[in-house]
Amino acid sequence: MLGAPGVGKGTQASLLAQGQGVPHISAGDILRQEMKSETNLGREAKSFVNQGKLVPDELIINIIKNTINGRNYQKGFILDGFPRTIVQAKALDSLLQELGKKIDVAININVSNDEIVKRLSGRRVCENCKENFHIEFKAPRVMNKCDRCGGRLVIRDDDKPETIKNRLEVYKNMTEPLIDYYEKKGLLENVSGNKSILEIKRDIEEVIRKKGQ
Repeated sequence: MLGAPGVGKGTQASLLAQGQGVPHISAGDILRQEMKSETNLGREAKSFVNQGKLVPDELIINIIKNTINGRNYQKGFILDGFPRTIVQAKALDSLLQELGKKIDVAININVSNDEIVKRLSGRRVCENCKENFHIEFKAPRVMNKCDRCGGRLVIRDDDKPETIKNRLEVYKNMTEPLIDYYEKKGLLENVSGNKSILEIKRDIEEVIRKKGQ
């Protein structure tokens, strides 16, 4: 899943994983768990994430490698938030080749920067189960309380207004080149993110259906 911060990659990856019956690998969730647990990796990653910067390649690549080597990921998976750089993309290609796997499709969700700022500033996440909400687009039934587990909803450090601008600049310089990278490989499919969640879900499912023909 490709796209700038706030376009809905996590939401769509989760829905797609449920529909396809394969695991959803969220690089961001894995890192946040490391940070919450105060592991060595978590402490190192936190200094970058809180500034809206990308976590160094070597840290995230090792996490992804350990994850997809697991038994539950042998039938496929959906990557969300990785790769984020060309270096990571090439490392992923090498890793998948080593494991006898390949990328079937790279889905890029397109949303304007103005809309992204609006989405990010209103996003809330459950500090317990990591379910995502939004004060306007996906409000919880009870304010600041997770519908799924009852946990407290919080604003992620990297969703605070002071870091949003920097996150978008980082994306433009370091992650946006992946669009061209996967387009040249014939794997890229663009999907508009300026629709409802269910409409975007249907568009993505149609892309996958066509790819499977």
